[in-house]
Amino acid sequence: MDSYLVPRDYGEAEFVEKRSRFIGQLWRVDSEEEARAHIEEVRKKHHDARHHCFCYALREGNILRYGDDGEPQGTAGQPMLNIFLKEEVTNAVCVVTRYFGGILLGAGGLTRAYGGTAKLALNAAGISRMRLWATLAVPCPYPLYERMRLLVEKCGGTVNNADFGTDVLLSVLLPSEDVDDFQDRVTELSAGTVEVLLEEERFQPGPP
Repeated sequence: MDSYLVPRDYGEAEFVEKRSRFIGQLWRVDSEEEARAHIEEVRKKHHDARHHCFCYALREGNILRYGDDGEPQGTAGQPMLNIFLKEEVTNAVCVVTRYFGGILLGAGGLTRAYGGTAKLALNAAGISRMRLWATLAVPCPYPLYERMRLLVEKCGGTVNNADFGTDVLLSVLLPSEDVDDFQDRVTELSAGTVEVLLEEERFQPGPP
């Protein structure tokens, strides 16, 4: 199954330009219905704002949508969507709410403000890679702990938890396609004394 990039969490950011206040909010979504529900949620929350510009991208069906909500065409939704395209992020919706500050920004100023706010919201959310991940239990003697932790990182995984008992028991998240290679390296590192246990495989977000 292919891997792809998605927002890691909900992200929110604020940007002020010439007294106009831009509030960016971003979510990971799986459908147009979910994306539109978030857009409507923002409209209700900030009902007193002048503009609620949005964009969303969905992997299934290769759906790309945006709306300028009364701003000059091409100055809001499209620059926001361009952030998703540049970062190669999908299954995401972003809404940027603008409270007008009384000073016109011009097309260039609006484009920078909306695109920049979307980027700040994406930075706040973070990026994860959706792919098939394996959760592994890795028993580890104390003398090998630091080297084992470095090996996990070198193989593209993360240590989710370390239980310090008689030995250290590591809970490791690793791309499924790299499990066999990781086991070979663990065998080499431990001179055959450590065996990796596969606990589960799941298609889920993980490190980018």
